[in-house]
Amino acid sequence: MRTVGQSGLFVGHFCMLCFVMMRSVCVCMKLSTSLLYTVTSPAVNRNVSGAHMLHELLTAPWLHALLKMYESLLQFQMLMPTPFLPHSSGLSHEVYTRILTQFLLLFYPSLLLLLLLSLCFALLLAHDSVARADFGPVLPPLPEDFPEDEEAMRIVCLVKNNQPLGATIRKDEQTGQIFIARVIHGGLADRSGLLRPGDMLVEVNGSPVGGLDPEQVIQMLINSQGTILFKVIPDAVYMRAMVDYSPLQDSSIPCPDAGMAFSRGDLLEVVDQSDGKWWQARKLPCAASCAGLIPSAGTLKSKQREQWWCQPSQVHTCIRPCEDSSLHHSNPNMKKKKLKDLKYFNLSSAGFRRSFRLWRRTSYRRRRQSCTSCSPSSSALSTPYEEVTLYQRLPQENHRLIILVGPSGLGVAELRKRLIKLNPSTFQGPVPHTSRPIRAGEQTGREYHFVTKELFEYMICNHRFVEYGEYRGHLYGTSHDAIDDVLRRGRMCIIDVEPHSIQPLRTRTLKPYVVFIKPPDSDRLRQTRRDISNYSVNRVWTDEDLLELEEVSRLVEGKYRQFFDAVLVKDDLQDLCVQLWSIIQQVQEEPQWVPISWTRPEE
Repeated sequence: MRTVGQSGLFVGHFCMLCFVMMRSVCVCMKLSTSLLYTVTSPAVNRNVSGAHMLHELLTAPWLHALLKMYESLLQFQMLMPTPFLPHSSGLSHEVYTRILTQFLLLFYPSLLLLLLLSLCFALLLAHDSVARADFGPVLPPLPEDFPEDEEAMRIVCLVKNNQPLGATIRKDEQTGQIFIARVIHGGLADRSGLLRPGDMLVEVNGSPVGGLDPEQVIQMLINSQGTILFKVIPDAVYMRAMVDYSPLQDSSIPCPDAGMAFSRGDLLEVVDQSDGKWWQARKLPCAASCAGLIPSAGTLKSKQREQWWCQPSQVHTCIRPCEDSSLHHSNPNMKKKKLKDLKYFNLSSAGFRRSFRLWRRTSYRRRRQSCTSCSPSSSALSTPYEEVTLYQRLPQENHRLIILVGPSGLGVAELRKRLIKLNPSTFQGPVPHTSRPIRAGEQTGREYHFVTKELFEYMICNHRFVEYGEYRGHLYGTSHDAIDDVLRRGRMCIIDVEPHSIQPLRTRTLKPYVVFIKPPDSDRLRQTRRDISNYSVNRVWTDEDLLELEEVSRLVEGKYRQFFDAVLVKDDLQDLCVQLWSIIQQVQEEPQWVPISWTRPEE
């Protein structure tokens, strides 16, 4: 039946071609027939040579019939006919059944004989196929057990001749896979353009090569005759965008419609880096099969440096508003409040947020304003893209460091303590260092690591602290050694730090997973803060405090979201703990995207 339908489609296409040719001929004939007839009539009367023959041609009945046929076809084209029914074959079967069941054979014998003809039924089937536009190829359905993350294969067929292949291969000792190491310029592989360095070789002439030595694969190629069929997995580069980009605002892009916009933190699959200025990439997860143009790392870096000081809306993080005078120690009520904050800080194992906030209020005032922290030489501009790969933690490896980030006053430290309290055998915070004297009932290594001020300052000079601050003449800080100590004991270390402390912690040893805690919508935020104000005498939230909290959250997310692996909204503390616990389990058990430098062996 499909053959009949395709034959009917072929006949239709052939008729359409004949019609186009006929139209091109008949248009000229129809326009010139009346003119030629008028011109040749006097010539025939004067017995001009050849005029009589032309006059007979123009008066021939078959020519007029041809022109009438053309007029009919032209009118038929203008009507734009459409099929009345897309199931005429089913209708013919229904008519045939009614003739037999209702004893109408004597009245419609010719119709019954026509419906019984196989050619008539085939014609109706072809009509239905064309009416339903059902003449394209039908692909078989995918098997039910087809893996969703199946990697795309490329089939490469090369004709072997006396020339060498022009490619070298290497073996990954950990996985046993065979990869294309390099492609020699001018060789067979280079001229084909189908084999590229980094492609994983899966099969050669139908034989799997995984686990074989490169010498064995080379021998397979030597023994091959005629054509060589390769099955390879293309080498794709995955990157995380560290900046924002919009092709519609880029005047230098070759084709803005082909460009692809992205934001900080987006995962990109770069499929083509052959052009030094413009790459082709797709966003992950792949919502579209077609790749888009993005600027290369060098192009984007130069663009960012050129436009850095030309953007009036650019937020310079080094410019901070002056603090209110009420923050000075001259206010006795503020002294009392700060003392309570410090007591609360001392009782927590690693609650630095309050103490550091008090220290920053004075240090920002004394700190000289400069733009070194947000200049074009910052890390975001030096690496507009960060190459990433999927990483699965091995059982013998340390747990990944969990970092919580959020605006001050949202309760991030409270969330961390709640999570540690729910499962103290799994989670633990690092024990902080301090230079203040030890008090009665305290034990070094439990509440704090008590050290001298000279040793503390020495540790600062050697960059041993993640965060540190000074309060009432004593230094407090979280050290890298304290974090490593928790991880070495096989526990999950969870800390909350300021956003600018994320970058120093992004090392291959810690492999941090950063979770940003953001406030809920304005109405819900006001409701939750109002409830806190009703039950707490230490803090009354004003509208200005809420607006500042929302603004700080937007600024932090806008500047640092390329470092965030997950974003959670703090609405209900208990629900947030459950969400955070679920995410942490996924981090330890499922593959996650990390910078590729974290997975490479140390040199």
